[in-house]
Amino acid sequence: MGKPRIPLCVDLDGTLIPGDLLLESCIALLRQNPLYLLLMPCWLCRGKAYLKAQIARRARLNHAALPFHRELVAWLREQKRRGRSLWLCTAANHRLAQAVADHLNLFDGILASSDTNNLRGHEKAHSLTQKFGDRAFDYCGNHRVDLAVWSVSRGGVVVNASKSLEARARAVTHVYKTFAPDGHAIHAIVKTLRPHQWIKNILLLVPLAAAHRLGEPEALGAALLAFLAFSLCASSVYVLNDMLDVEADRQHPGKSRRPFASGQLSLLAGVCLAPLLLVGASAAAWPLPWAFKSVLCAYYALTLAYSTVLKRLVVADVAVLAALYTIRIVAGAMAVGVPLSFWLLMLSLALFFSLALVKRYAELKVMQREGRLESAGRGYRLEDLAIVENLGTAAGYLSVAVLALYINSPAVEMLYRRPQIIWVLCMLLLYWISRVWVLAHRGMMHDDPVVFALKDKTSLAIGLCGALTVYFAT
Repeated sequence: MGKPRIPLCVDLDGTLIPGDLLLESCIALLRQNPLYLLLMPCWLCRGKAYLKAQIARRARLNHAALPFHRELVAWLREQKRRGRSLWLCTAANHRLAQAVADHLNLFDGILASSDTNNLRGHEKAHSLTQKFGDRAFDYCGNHRVDLAVWSVSRGGVVVNASKSLEARARAVTHVYKTFAPDGHAIHAIVKTLRPHQWIKNILLLVPLAAAHRLGEPEALGAALLAFLAFSLCASSVYVLNDMLDVEADRQHPGKSRRPFASGQLSLLAGVCLAPLLLVGASAAAWPLPWAFKSVLCAYYALTLAYSTVLKRLVVADVAVLAALYTIRIVAGAMAVGVPLSFWLLMLSLALFFSLALVKRYAELKVMQREGRLESAGRGYRLEDLAIVENLGTAAGYLSVAVLALYINSPAVEMLYRRPQIIWVLCMLLLYWISRVWVLAHRGMMHDDPVVFALKDKTSLAIGLCGALTVYFAT
């Protein structure tokens, strides 16, 4: 190990934090105003250092919430206690680097990119040799570009690197400490895609089931292809949403464990994942009618608008969530050429408006337990608890009324031989909606209500009873 008089220079991106501070600040800036995306190519034309400087000047980044490598920081603090000089050496802009150094209160100084010079690779190696001398410092890094720095260092610390990179580092310097990568990248990617949320896309099969055409192989195949397209499209938006929400998620007790927020997955991985998933969704939708493709595009655009702007608007956010659920039903009808039912659309809007309010109500209950007055990234306050509950229960019971009116319509008599049995569905829906709100009121609603319904034994039993009701009425 290096002697205390040998300074230890520590990289930031990919080392102290698992991601890239440029991406972190870029996303923070786009969250402030998406129109900055139009200026970024112009800034980049003047060089990467200029781009970093312009973003650093404008972005409001919460440095305290960054997912620092805890094991590495603890080791650095031990080195500091032993009297070692620590320097933060990064390609990040000096404004951001200084803010990180101030937060950690660990470093004796910083070397970072100026507004005109990008301190990376050979540039960083040159600056460090000028500052400390050749082979007169140790360097802690993680990337192959750091080989240029290791080659002029006295010793090296390798963080989150592959075995091949570690071997290359050992070939140019004395590596005396390593911090192995997490090794759970695949698990983190799967978690980010949220495959458990794909179950919501079963709504695409509702028009087919309502038309009693589930037994037609061609129609069922088209519906399943639509299910795949919506699932991949939804995952693309989940990735974007988690990236844009990363700062707010880090302040949330549950969402802070999401891969981007916790640092299990870098934002760069998200930048690659989101378009790949969208390409997959387009490929799955290609054989389906243009009407379905149009609805899929509308779903993506509305979800993107929700992720960037609409989710911060009180009531508008839950109205959009209800619309997104209903769009799935519309898309299912377009995919298989089934006429849309007015009653089905009204039932969907009312029911899912209620369930979206359940989700917001549950979040407010968490705030109440934690003593917070406002939610991070949302427009709701603790004082809104009562009105959210009133609106949600009213919408839930409205969905029961719509179902009752549908059962009393001539359409039901045409589809069912014993339509009077369908009235059981009203009682089942009334009970389920009431139970969901009672559980939410008690602070026992910890999941998305739709996901909750798929895990809850009582909800599954009610669903089974509903299926048997439809079977005996047919």
